Amino acid sequence: MILEMKVPSPGESITEVEIAEWLVQDGDYVEKDQAIAEVDSDKATLELPAEASGIITLKAEEGDAVAVGQVVCLIDTSAEAPASSTFEGGDEGGNSNAEKDLAKDQKSTPNNDSAKAANPATETYASGTASPAAKKILAEKNIQASTIQGSGKDGRITKDDAVKAVPSMGTPTGGNRGSSNTKMSMLRRKVAERLVEAKNTTAMLTTFNEVDMAPIFELRKEYKETFKAKHGVSLGFMSFFSLAVVRALQMYPAVNSMIDGKEMKSFDFVDISIAVSGPKGLMVPVIRNAENLTFRGVESEVKRLALRARDGQITVDEMTGGTFTITNGGVFGSMLSTPIINPPQSGILGMHNIIERPIAVNGKVEIHPMMYVALSYDHRIIDGKESVGFLVAVKEALENPTELLMNNDIKKALEL
Repeated sequence: MILEMKVPSPGESITEVEIAEWLVQDGDYVEKDQAIAEVDSDKATLELPAEASGIITLKAEEGDAVAVGQVVCLIDTSAEAPASSTFEGGDEGGNSNAEKDLAKDQKSTPNNDSAKAANPATETYASGTASPAAKKILAEKNIQASTIQGSGKDGRITKDDAVKAVPSMGTPTGGNRGSSNTKMSMLRRKVAERLVEAKNTTAMLTTFNEVDMAPIFELRKEYKETFKAKHGVSLGFMSFFSLAVVRALQMYPAVNSMIDGKEMKSFDFVDISIAVSGPKGLMVPVIRNAENLTFRGVESEVKRLALRARDGQITVDEMTGGTFTITNGGVFGSMLSTPIINPPQSGILGMHNIIERPIAVNGKVEIHPMMYVALSYDHRIIDGKESVGFLVAVKEALENPTELLMNNDIKKALEL
């Protein structure tokens, strides 16, 4: 029986996917539920499992865009499993696939010695010498004749050789100057489109502030080991920033809104999109109802989503929605940036690296761990007063977490 495998729908509104990589070869024997391909949608990369056991025939190539419901391979379910773990098909003469590939390579690649024998070099005194017309053109281009391979009789450099010659850029070093083109995945192309859309369709502005991270450093130094031992996750910076954002969004609800046609749509919940770098590019899994989570809840959810994104298991649903985004360029060493809004959201908070800097504290200069933070926002629905107020509220919560995020009860807030 021949089973037609069709592209399943990876999520609502997705009508097309791209074959990112076949994990099997044409003619292989596959087991039911074995991952046979990776497919890219405009939101995620997903694995395509075999629907039955049998010998597979591929009907689409890597890089092909295929519609949802289109047949991409056939599985002959009547075929018996091979004795060995690796299926080895052969032609009538008994040649394996590897042998046929080798023969093909040998046929297509001429032997260097034979090629030399067929085309013996004939160098004379004229080899590398430019004709008068060629010499004039090379002089105008400031090209040395010694760098040109002549195509004329006896290796002479012709006028046509000189016209086609390209001046070298800078001092020749003899190094490689190759280049290659790699097709962008559907996910990366979609991210690129959304970033351009955000720049072109929003009135985006960015406001900045700085945060003294010393209070958070002290809390983490005292409680991180106990926190990890009890909850199995680290007490990182993301929980402090997420809860500070929740508090600020509740104080300034316009930042937790988005434009819906001619209306402003506001939310009574906070779904925070966390920008993470995955194997296929930038991904933004969503922490749902962050306003109901504790420090432990945020850290557990961040770890779960980050691992799924890293392993390519993140689903479209886990990256859909979100009312506000947090991105951390500091993990790559960024000191300051203007993050781009994640449409249709209206705001994104950028975290950056932490550097010890001298600051004034009660009239004295002290060295403290400092971080610049940035809020990019859509000025169409968020005014300057609200954007600055929001970022100040985030700063206040991070610099006084015991009172503003823990209600002066650290152990209860950390569930210790």
